[in-house]
Amino acid sequence: MDPRSAYVHIPFCHRRCFYCDFPVVPLGDRADGATSGSVVAYLDLLHREIASSPGGPALATVYLGGGTPSMLSSAQVAGILEALDRRFGLAPGAELSLELDPASFDLARLAGYLAAGINRVSLGGQSFDDDVLADLGRRHRGADLREAAGWLGLAQRRGDLASWSLDLIQGLPRQDAAHWDDQLREALALEPPHLSVYDLSIEPGTVFERRLALGELALPPEDLAADLMDLTWARLTAAGYGHYEVSNYALPGHASRHNRVYWSGAGWWGFGMGATGAPRGRRRAHPRTRAGYEEALAAQAEEPADAGEGLPFDERLMVGLRCREGVNLERLARQERIDASQLEGLRARLSTYERRGLLRIEGPRWRLADPQGLALSNGVLREMLVWWQEQEREQESMPVPAP
Repeated sequence: MDPRSAYVHIPFCHRRCFYCDFPVVPLGDRADGATSGSVVAYLDLLHREIASSPGGPALATVYLGGGTPSMLSSAQVAGILEALDRRFGLAPGAELSLELDPASFDLARLAGYLAAGINRVSLGGQSFDDDVLADLGRRHRGADLREAAGWLGLAQRRGDLASWSLDLIQGLPRQDAAHWDDQLREALALEPPHLSVYDLSIEPGTVFERRLALGELALPPEDLAADLMDLTWARLTAAGYGHYEVSNYALPGHASRHNRVYWSGAGWWGFGMGATGAPRGRRRAHPRTRAGYEEALAAQAEEPADAGEGLPFDERLMVGLRCREGVNLERLARQERIDASQLEGLRARLSTYERRGLLRIEGPRWRLADPQGLALSNGVLREMLVWWQEQEREQESMPVPAP
């Protein structure tokens, strides 16, 4: 089935945060993305890719992520949406999301984005604590975040913005349970309809990885992570938020439709440098450099339409288990033609998590328990992934029966 969602990657940032390993292009704190030659040249490539794509049904969700998409002018954002509309069409009521950095927009720029058609915003706050923000290499400070959130709340109350999300990171330097509780209380006071709460992850090649190796990064103890997740769940569910995915909470009617596409295993288009898409069930990852992206576009006409790697069973299982509704294991096994012995081995392995209270089995549907299973999801899913890969290696090493 052709996708009805598209992710568009805008790689430009003022600076690279110390924890970030995304494909980004830092332009400097004083850069104006709207007039930067690098940005203009990149947008030319992006428009070329969209125009040359196979097309398909009207898009129900579009997500402009990065990087810092709010480095673009409202006219540049409008141009991207118009290009997608020309090639695919935008369905009535489509969810059109834009990531905003608190230090990169003001009320006038926000009004321009909304006039361009953006109706959902993801605000990358990460923390309200100025010292923590400095530790992260962030450009904004707590006052910037509060002001930006206030603008978004006002736009929503006026009916100019359908929804918005606030992103926070837990498990940060200088953080304990009391500090995190203060962060959650401050976030709730801003009344965001959606909250994304991520665990800090130390990625290869980042400033944080180097600091950790040098003993210069004071991270909270590992056993605090589950306590922080429990605290998050208690505070947010008490405030009326539904925990619909491991890292995501939403008030009724405000779950991200676009993110649900990823977690459901449905396909999506990916446009731009470093973007990953899965059109027609085939994974396609773009090069993470501008030069590689341009070369890939030049060679695109020579690739078969379905080029790419299919979404593997283990990934679909892991993604499904991250969501509140879980995964229909029997249906997934039939779709992926998993044989009976593998399925029974998987059932037995998953049952160990049920006995530990981390997993619930409800008929054919399997899901992580909330909050305990979801709090420990990364460890559980990582362990499951390793186990499944071992099973596949055993299957591959078995001798082929003689004809």
